Amino acid sequence: MAEADRKLANGADRIDFKTDPSRYRHWKLAVEGDTATLTMDVDENAPLFEGYQLKLNSYDLGVDIELADALERLRFEQPQVRVVLLRSGKPRVFCAGANIRMLAAASHAHKVNFCKFTNETRNAIEDASEFSGQRMICVVTGSCAGGGYELALAADHIILVDDGSSTVSLPELPLLAVLPGTGGLTRVTDKRKVRRDHADVFCTTEEGVKGRRAVDWKLVDEVVPNSKLDETVAARAQEFAAKSDRPADAKGIVLAPLQVKATPQGRETALVSVEIAGRIATITLRGPQSAPPADMNMMLAQGSAFWPLALARELDDAILDIRLNEFEVAAIVFKSEGDAAAVLAHDELLEENKAHWLAREIRLKWKRVLKRVDLTSRTLVTLVEPGSCFAGTLAELVLAADRSYMLVGQRDGDNRPAAAMALHAVNFGPYLMSNGLTRLATRFLDDDKAVAAAKKAIGEVIDAGAAGELGLVTFALDDIDWEDEIRVFLEERASFSADSLTGLEANLRFGGPETMETKIFARLTAWQNWIFQRPNAVGEEGALRRYGTGQKAVFDTKRV
Repeated sequence: MAEADRKLANGADRIDFKTDPSRYRHWKLAVEGDTATLTMDVDENAPLFEGYQLKLNSYDLGVDIELADALERLRFEQPQVRVVLLRSGKPRVFCAGANIRMLAAASHAHKVNFCKFTNETRNAIEDASEFSGQRMICVVTGSCAGGGYELALAADHIILVDDGSSTVSLPELPLLAVLPGTGGLTRVTDKRKVRRDHADVFCTTEEGVKGRRAVDWKLVDEVVPNSKLDETVAARAQEFAAKSDRPADAKGIVLAPLQVKATPQGRETALVSVEIAGRIATITLRGPQSAPPADMNMMLAQGSAFWPLALARELDDAILDIRLNEFEVAAIVFKSEGDAAAVLAHDELLEENKAHWLAREIRLKWKRVLKRVDLTSRTLVTLVEPGSCFAGTLAELVLAADRSYMLVGQRDGDNRPAAAMALHAVNFGPYLMSNGLTRLATRFLDDDKAVAAAKKAIGEVIDAGAAGELGLVTFALDDIDWEDEIRVFLEERASFSADSLTGLEANLRFGGPETMETKIFARLTAWQNWIFQRPNAVGEEGALRRYGTGQKAVFDTKRV
């Protein structure tokens, strides 16, 4: 199947990231008290694209879109859930990993974005465990290969049934001539601390590892005979639940469906508009129309309509839509409109109630969305103009940008307030990047004085001159130069090599310490990105093309 012939199986012309449990084809979600069970039971006849079947619980992006949705609903709709059990609904197979037919036929751009999204979903599992007290136990029955084991690796605890045939494996290198693309290699070494030589054996052995050796090599946490599996799983769930701080008697909120309207220029939701002109996508964020609710009970009553949560969900969906559906877009320009004081008031409400489960989850959602922005392979530009509201949480989009421009004063004939920024305590802690630093700390590496100066400005209205002096924006321009300077920059940016820009931006955005997360998205993703283009993997005689045909792959044996 040629790349140009690939069509969505449902007849749509765009990948849609919006779903809910009533529409799941691949997952079953059951909740009993403080324990939820996510059962992977992939419908092989419901692929995202035409031309392949999802056999043996293999997955494509559509399967992971449902998983991401289920995980998010567990955080917001089921606050009492402390433990999530991940299980298979298929006999003799846990998960065969990413679908090979899908990978072989997918465009390079889709493969890379597929791996990125699945990485983000697995990171969200670990984020839920570390910061939300929602722990995951993976129960492996049958073959757990490739991306299936990578999913298990995201869990806190892996139980492998000891039945003589159930195994864990990362067979991508010997079978497909690629690497585990969703953090497998990094989690084996950095998270599970598997010995280097054992990892070498494991990652070059097709049949994988089972039984006692899997425990001895730290690939799983325990092996249990079938006769004691349910008993052991229940005991572990109870142990993990006892250590969680999630509220036992809280009532969740319903994540209402996002209402997206297509427009001639792009798309529109209640708080986010996207306009695409040429190779530039402009995302405009709208601030709150009213003061925040008086207390947490009123916030709970607003549910998913509460402004910070509603905006985070709409921005997340817009970013994913551009990533997977608008490959020609070279740059994303962020604008905002609204009352900066109202934005800060909402931030203050969340700050005052940060111990409350819902306030915590909203901030964690914003952390994940901002990381999604950081990891998007487009030039990021933020324009701070009159009437904008880049304050507190929204100021993070100024700090995340590759370039930021701020207008000095007002435009002729424009009676909106002059462009201004404002910082809040939220800019100095909750929204850490993948490198474990705030965006301000990443901007001012090894310059504690600059970070301290910015912190002193909390609560101040920061005009263009002050923002330039504090280093919060790249350029402060007057009305005479504004249009021409930005137009020339965007035209120049769109003329550069997209590949070079992706490499440049990804390197410059993540200064400072290396973490497991930066390794997954930088080192591992970069190598996988390169290997996915090599003939040994995707050429006519490559392993991905010939897998399952009975023909052996023919490799170019020169080391590069």
